[in-house]
Amino acid sequence: MNLIKSTISIGKILHLNPNLTFNNSSIRRYAFKSDLKIKWVHPGKVSCVKPEKSGDLESMPEIDQSQYQLEYRQSKELETANDLAKKLFTLEFAPRYKTTQVYIRNTADTVRRHALDTGSAETRIARWTGAIRAMQELLERFPRNKRLKVNLKELIDKRKKHLKYLRKWDYKRFEWLIDNLNIVYKPPPNEFHWVTRKGSLRKLTQKYCDDLKAERLTAYRRQLESEQPGFLEEKIRSLEFICQEQKECGVEVTVTEEEINEVKRQLEALLKERKEKN
Repeated sequence: MNLIKSTISIGKILHLNPNLTFNNSSIRRYAFKSDLKIKWVHPGKVSCVKPEKSGDLESMPEIDQSQYQLEYRQSKELETANDLAKKLFTLEFAPRYKTTQVYIRNTADTVRRHALDTGSAETRIARWTGAIRAMQELLERFPRNKRLKVNLKELIDKRKKHLKYLRKWDYKRFEWLIDNLNIVYKPPPNEFHWVTRKGSLRKLTQKYCDDLKAERLTAYRRQLESEQPGFLEEKIRSLEFICQEQKECGVEVTVTEEEINEVKRQLEALLKERKEKN
């Protein structure tokens, strides 16, 4: 309402005084449209259960379906059974969770301290990593499964909590573990801030100005380097002229032959370096 009243008042003043002009200092200059043509697009939201957000650099691999299920691997009866009976107890004829169990067991075996290790931090993290990757693959096939999504998020948070604990108390084992499991640990930020258009445009503008400054400084440096031989030649002529004039006038010579020879050596080294580059 106040803006409308101000606009009406300015219109009345201009109507009564057509020749009235405003000073440049009174012109509104904030909230202007930038001429730098910097385009900003709001980043798309990435779900917390996606591999790029959870830190998993690989997915669940293909498991050999000709293997026996875990609970039948030590069975002595299968050793004397025929091929058809053996095939019925393989992963090919078992539910999917049996394949997931095999993958979780194989993942835990890569970091296990000894044969009976089931409760160490790295073994638990390895088991959770296998389960996470199996659930991520299943969630890609069934994205509307809300219960699976919630369970996956809870498991990712649990793994991140234990990774944080291991990173704090045993950093060498932590690095060894994430290298073996091929995962990336992403600690929470110290300060949280929302992604806004204004803040992002400020950063992009600052980056644009820094790049422009570096580009112009590089161009100016190249220009000076191209003019350096001519500058040295002019310096040699000037020093020789000053030295000759001082000798003819009978005054104290302030320019020595060593200084002139030093500049000549600089010029020869510079020309030789450029010749080798070309």
